[in-house]
Amino acid sequence: MSMNGLTIYSSRFDAATTIDRLVSAIEKRGIGVIARFDHAAAAEKVGLALPPTELIVFGNPKVGTALMQAQQTAGIDLPLKTLVWTDTNARTWLGYNNPAWIAARHGITGADNTVQAMASALAAIAKEATDAAHSE
Repeated sequence: MSMNGLTIYSSRFDAATTIDRLVSAIEKRGIGVIARFDHAAAAEKVGLALPPTELIVFGNPKVGTALMQAQQTAGIDLPLKTLVWTDTNARTWLGYNNPAWIAARHGITGADNTVQAMASALAAIAKEATDAAHSE
């Protein structure tokens, strides 16, 4: 599914397992996990309920910097982020901004190889984390 540049995969696992598999898939490729934001835990701290929702921020400066060299505003979308959430039907999803959408958003041209490499890596990571054959 593509929603304004968002690529979404349905996961065969619950959110915690999907997140663990996601982090493992990222790290085994030598990519650094920079931050984790547990939105559900933050909501709980202020007395609000939110199903499992966690954002994983990760990246490789050797790759992402090329896009920022082309257009520094791409830094608002980099490093890469992946959101894992559980919907009201107890289905778990994984989503990320498509690198081609990021490039188009910032008017980046001439970085097709970088964008394709990022897209291929993200798809492989998402498939490994969710055990999905393709995005929905």
